[in-house]
Amino acid sequence: MTYPIEKIRADFPILNEKIRNKPLVYLDNAASCQKPQAVIDSLVHLYSHDYANVHRGVHTLSVRSTDLFEAAREKVKTFINAQSEKEIVFVRGATDAVNLVAQTYGKANIHTGDEIIITAMEHHSNIVPWQMLCEEKGAILKVAPMNLEGELLMPEFEALLNAKTKLVSVVHMSNALGTINPVEIIIELAHAQNIPVLLDGAQAIPHMAIDVQALDCDFYVFSGHKLYAPTGVGVLYGKQALLEAMPPYQGGGDMIRTVTFEKSTYAGLPHKFEAGTPSIAEVIGLGAAIDYLNSIGMEAIATHEAELLAYATEQALQIDGLKIIGEAKEKGGILSFTLHKIHPHDIGTMLDSLGIAIRAGHHCAMPVMDFYKVPATARASFAMYNTKAEIDVLMSGIRNLIAMFGQ
Repeated sequence: MTYPIEKIRADFPILNEKIRNKPLVYLDNAASCQKPQAVIDSLVHLYSHDYANVHRGVHTLSVRSTDLFEAAREKVKTFINAQSEKEIVFVRGATDAVNLVAQTYGKANIHTGDEIIITAMEHHSNIVPWQMLCEEKGAILKVAPMNLEGELLMPEFEALLNAKTKLVSVVHMSNALGTINPVEIIIELAHAQNIPVLLDGAQAIPHMAIDVQALDCDFYVFSGHKLYAPTGVGVLYGKQALLEAMPPYQGGGDMIRTVTFEKSTYAGLPHKFEAGTPSIAEVIGLGAAIDYLNSIGMEAIATHEAELLAYATEQALQIDGLKIIGEAKEKGGILSFTLHKIHPHDIGTMLDSLGIAIRAGHHCAMPVMDFYKVPATARASFAMYNTKAEIDVLMSGIRNLIAMFGQ
């Protein structure tokens, strides 16, 4: 079956925008994806016809909003193949989810001298919460190294596992390099020593089918805005037994069963972790995004994006002075690169003048930049709606930039 690229592009109204009188070429998808009309329509319809606060009202609008909200939870459960909707906790994003685990599971289970293992390619949101926890608890943060291709060194990772290890927290797909880690092996090795594993799936989930039961991960976190959904919403998946044993993250409305001035008791899963009025419209928009993705198929999307990455890599290797940062064998649709003597911020600015949106900077992965001894990289990242023609525009822009700088 032919991949319906023209239909898909027509579903994203922002792709018709002109930037500096040039057609938009949006290649900043690793930072955030654009939204299909179906998601936009879901927000408009909610606010126009169904909106009210959820879980608390018996009137018609509250019931409608609650039904839509909880239907989105069921969609997420099915999308990642969780065992129960009780395992799906709505949060503000992947960062919020990691912090939730650190401040609940971590505080209850990490003690002085214990160790937490992360990798050398983590996003700041999977570094800083664990640093803060380790500082508070007197625990030790261990970092599994990688090679120059951007691949995790598995013998060194395995050697770090020991009786003191109480948690492994690993990125599924690197936002700075595109590396797809061998998470099945990581989980198997950790579980052999009864060590739970959290996967940061913020970058992976838009690009591949995720089955948390098959992975057997203990926690999986992701953000909505990278999954073609609105900002301000994300998901924490956790195995039910773990979530039930964890204390609440925040106190307030909706996460309680009873409240007196002497004592409060807490709601069951997942509401125990969802204090206050949630991001109602954003959660419903996440459900609409999942419906949209399912209409295309994650396998078809993955195949299309793999073709884009292969094409972009082939083209990039033909440009003198361009160095690709991150050349793992297993890699998602991210092309991070540097140009000889041209700062990435200049690359980003000059490409913007041609209507090309890429990211330039450390990508919230400063230790990765330190490893490669660069201040920053330019990063083009691909999504379901990108085309080889857009990659041609990118490569032409890079060549023009090199000529402009006299190289």
